[in-house]
Amino acid sequence: MATNKNATIRYQTLNRCFRNPGRKYYIEDLIEACNDSLLDIDPSSTGIKRRQVFDDIKFMRDSQGFDAPIESFKDGKKVYYRYNDLSFSINNQLLNENEANQLKEALLTISRFKGMPQFEWVDEISARLDSGLGLSHNTGKIIEFEQNSFLRGLENITPSYNAILYQKVVEIEYRSFKQDLPQTIAFHPYFLKQYNNRWYIFGLNDASGFIMNLALDRIISIQDSKKKFIPNDTIDFSEYFEDIVGVTVENNGKLVKVVLKVNNNLLPYIQTKPIHGSQKLKQQGDSFTIITLDLVPNYELESIILSYGEGVEVLEPLSLRNRISERINTISNNYKTISAE
Repeated sequence: MATNKNATIRYQTLNRCFRNPGRKYYIEDLIEACNDSLLDIDPSSTGIKRRQVFDDIKFMRDSQGFDAPIESFKDGKKVYYRYNDLSFSINNQLLNENEANQLKEALLTISRFKGMPQFEWVDEISARLDSGLGLSHNTGKIIEFEQNSFLRGLENITPSYNAILYQKVVEIEYRSFKQDLPQTIAFHPYFLKQYNNRWYIFGLNDASGFIMNLALDRIISIQDSKKKFIPNDTIDFSEYFEDIVGVTVENNGKLVKVVLKVNNNLLPYIQTKPIHGSQKLKQQGDSFTIITLDLVPNYELESIILSYGEGVEVLEPLSLRNRISERINTISNNYKTISAE
């Protein structure tokens, strides 16, 4: 059982003892009460010693703890402990500033999941913390996660999530960027993934029998289907993306060794933010470094390589080098002619 859980049980037990006017609790009684509570929750508990109870009392009295009005009363040669205000309870205390700030940090992290089911309460709880606990400071915003609040398709996360959770086939009206007209796809959904601030749903295309992904921002509508759901018993999505960058998995894609020549001025950026988990340093020179990647090339990999401009050159495989060269030539041609418009 976790230490922090043990501590919570002890504090609650001591709180009940200190509030009880009908009994005097000496240190031995407090130890026994705490051990009884711990054994009720965890029969394997080894219990606590005298020093732990004294440490707990010290913490409960402290302003960083509960600021509890615990007093010791002489009773002959012995001492018992009780609140001097029996209406006090640690359960009636507001969070201290440190606890509240920790809670706000947790809520801030959870707020990255805006639009997902069961997370609609985040904004309301944050507002209550600010107003109810008086934790608003005029320090301004001090942290921000990468998130596009104007991204289309966020409304499709909840129905997609629920379809996966309840194993329902859905009819998706979908229009890709390459199509003028939408198509309707009978889809067995298995997995949701975010990449580059865009959400994708992975599943089985009922017509083709292939696994495919659909961008949520290109979904026009999602409706339940009467088709029988085909469960996923072939793909482990915790490993599905290991051999690629991004989300595009080619059905016939093959693992290859990609060799890149990297300008040393750019190298620290690529070392601290690797292109892929398989990235290895092969050879380092005065002005450039050779790195290798073992993966399946796809559009996302091409885009990352191009994003580094002249700082990265593809040496192998030849097919990827030619593909990058073609795209660079197209970019160059776009800039040779200035439109008269």
